[in-house]
Amino acid sequence: MKKLIQSFVPAALLAAGTLAAAAQDFPSKPITIVVPFAAGGPTDKVARDLAEALRKPLGTTVIVDNAAGAGGSIGANKVAKAPADGYTLLLHHIGMATMPTLVRNIPFKVESDFEYLGLVNDVPMTIIGKPGLPANNLKELREWLQKNKGRVNLGNAGVGSASHLCGMLFQHAMGVEMTAVPYKGTGPAMTDLMGGQIDLMCDQTTNTTGAIEAKKVKVFAVTTPHRLTVPALKDVPTMQELGVKDFNVTIFHGLYAPKGTPAPVLKKLNDALKAALKDPDFIKREEALGAVVVNDKRVEPAEHKKFVLSEINKWTPLIKAANIYVE
Repeated sequence: MKKLIQSFVPAALLAAGTLAAAAQDFPSKPITIVVPFAAGGPTDKVARDLAEALRKPLGTTVIVDNAAGAGGSIGANKVAKAPADGYTLLLHHIGMATMPTLVRNIPFKVESDFEYLGLVNDVPMTIIGKPGLPANNLKELREWLQKNKGRVNLGNAGVGSASHLCGMLFQHAMGVEMTAVPYKGTGPAMTDLMGGQIDLMCDQTTNTTGAIEAKKVKVFAVTTPHRLTVPALKDVPTMQELGVKDFNVTIFHGLYAPKGTPAPVLKKLNDALKAALKDPDFIKREEALGAVVVNDKRVEPAEHKKFVLSEINKWTPLIKAANIYVE
């Protein structure tokens, strides 16, 4: 037994030395950020902005890989099962808080299968409609919805997506049931909205600001308690301002690594993330899209995880009450 223990000691020391050396050399090759949604959507936009901002502090190329499907769980599972070496990361939004309830037979645990690296931004939502919609404000929209009960299509980026959740709250607030039209990502949903194939959508400013500015869609309200400062949205009223109380939906994005990633690697990734969040170009790009770059304690891993767990507690009863699931 003594010889057996002695044989294990050098092996353990060798393994520890190998990990330390790998962490010291990290990163020695490109890093991939997995986005669990289609290219062209709001989370994809954030990921590509972040990838560019991380390139300098990490000293390596950062690639974006889209792995869409099943409410964001396919991409998340890809990262959960990836080697824990820091080279495969996940950028996810509020789905990290809704997947545990939304996705049946989810193949991972949000609470324990990831290392939390820090939050990236907070993103408001906008209530938007097709260009030819006869309503020009929320009052007229409510009247139009009442007149067209059973004939209104409300698009979203897929079952369980941020736009789906916001859309459910919007239907409840308007007191009118609409036909939900799920797409495989926000990009195709926006294309059909601009083309008039669907009537309405509630989506993130990161995806809607450009279309609003170009007048390719009609905007009725933002979902934050206060008006936004973005030039294209500064004159858009809030839902609360228009008389819809407690309608506050903000989407967050966070960065994650597989569970078991070495602590020194996590430290380098978190330091790089903090540097990226202070990058003037990154801040400018996010603000132009209506997103607010995080500059509070949620950039710390422990606070990031604490926040996500609080969001799980917030959304779980709402999703259960709506009885919606992703297979």
